[in-house]
Amino acid sequence: MNARILTTATILTAFAGVLTARAADSQLVALVMPDAKVIAGVNVDQAKASPFGQYVLGQMQSNDVQQLTALTGFDPTRDVHELLVASNGTAASRHENGLALARGSFDISRITAAASAHGAATEIYHGVTIIEDPKKTHGLAFLDTTLVVAGDLANVKAAIDRPTTGTTIPTALAVQVNQWSSAQDAWVISAVPPYTLHPPLSAPGIPGVGPNAQNAFGKIEQAAAGVKLGALVVVTAQAQADTAQDATTMGDALKLLANLALMQAGQQNPQLAALVQSLAVTTQGNLLKVTFSLPEDQLQQLVKPPHQSRSEHRPAVRHM
Repeated sequence: MNARILTTATILTAFAGVLTARAADSQLVALVMPDAKVIAGVNVDQAKASPFGQYVLGQMQSNDVQQLTALTGFDPTRDVHELLVASNGTAASRHENGLALARGSFDISRITAAASAHGAATEIYHGVTIIEDPKKTHGLAFLDTTLVVAGDLANVKAAIDRPTTGTTIPTALAVQVNQWSSAQDAWVISAVPPYTLHPPLSAPGIPGVGPNAQNAFGKIEQAAAGVKLGALVVVTAQAQADTAQDATTMGDALKLLANLALMQAGQQNPQLAALVQSLAVTTQGNLLKVTFSLPEDQLQQLVKPPHQSRSEHRPAVRHM
């Protein structure tokens, strides 16, 4: 048995992979760090009810996940009902710090025993057992049999303390979380300019788009997006620009890019062409709103790995 399947990183990856409506679980939201700037969530149960959600979950059945399930009884595609991830969005911590919180069904004793048997460290913090990586930088803790929190150790411990400290995310951000999670099956909210989360070394030029439009994209103050699953998969995005003119400039640039993409797709990629044709771009003051949609069967073909698509069209070999 490869011990790495029981590391915190692997379990976090298992949770994040089902990073796919009802409002977000209030108890999960209450555990998010008060300085959170980026929050994303997935209503996994709702995703499971859609064909595309079932397809995405099916792609998670790797050997590591299967071994994890055999050893601990935990199957992320079956036992996780809702997922919430959060970060304070700072450049120094975006790769190391943050929280992943999940509502589901967990056999705590079996998971803890299996992790300990394969080298994981444990710590009792305020009556809660934290399973930690060997370097004691990250960990996960089961607050009860239905709630787990994982991330860097400082944030995990702060989440354990949060019910007694009473610290919560800002009201304005909580309102956005409620709005997007109530309407979407998977969603993400950034309360800071997106470029600050992963600043490029140099902004690449966009063919056919002038420098004013490119600069306008750098003036997005906040952004959010969500996906509603069903027979028709609908993606909705919204960006708050610095000014109404910036929003209009970005909208015009997106329309131009859509036309260029449609010309390139042509008959070679009918699914992509249909996706681009569904694009709707509107502005309201300094808000830019974008929606596009595609039937779930066409979207599945669009995102399917090339080797799968080739194998489906490969002629059957006849044995003489």
